[in-house]
Amino acid sequence: MDIIDNFIAPPCKDLVQVLYQDEAILLINKPSGLLSLSGKNPLNRDSVHFRLVNGQPGLSPAFAEAKLPHRLDFGTSGIMLVALTKQATAQLNKQFQDGTVQKRYTAMLEGWVSADEGLITAPVAKDKNQFPLVKICYSSGKAASSQFKVLERLSEPKRSLVQFTPLSGRTHQLRIHSLSIGHPILGCDLYHSATSQQLARRLLLHASDIYFQHPLTGEPCHGHCASPF
Repeated sequence: MDIIDNFIAPPCKDLVQVLYQDEAILLINKPSGLLSLSGKNPLNRDSVHFRLVNGQPGLSPAFAEAKLPHRLDFGTSGIMLVALTKQATAQLNKQFQDGTVQKRYTAMLEGWVSADEGLITAPVAKDKNQFPLVKICYSSGKAASSQFKVLERLSEPKRSLVQFTPLSGRTHQLRIHSLSIGHPILGCDLYHSATSQQLARRLLLHASDIYFQHPLTGEPCHGHCASPF
């Protein structure tokens, strides 16, 4: 049975920002509310990849060979690594497949997380009855682990600013893991409590850091993009 995705992305006025550029890679800041790749529906043509290849105001020249070795969810903002050559694409794809790339995220969670830091280990499986949702499932799910560290606890309403380091790369992992411990990410439309979705205008999840080896030199690289919240 074919799965139908009826999602139509609203227009995104925020621009993709280039944080670093050389002959092989870009580091960019993706705005929240922009697809990483264009969808099959022509109404979902606008995306990070489309803008890189075709150009956008303030992003010149266009990068015709740009490839995305990884993606961020539609609502997630933050740092993305872009390959500009076939060699860089192949090398970076291998790093992601081998699990040697480390990523960190900043998230604002509902309520006060009691532990200052910890590890969430809960297997994630696709929810065939509620596409595109995933679920925690100990019988059929794939192993998933997320380290967290509370950076700040805020009041009125109670919120926790958290740094996440995912140790696996499952779909919607940080969002479903946050919900599983009773502290959903604010603004999340898919995994939320009775109130968490209304506490923010956007998903408060931001890719802040990425650690990788440069695809040409092999040198260790660290990209950083400060959280807007």
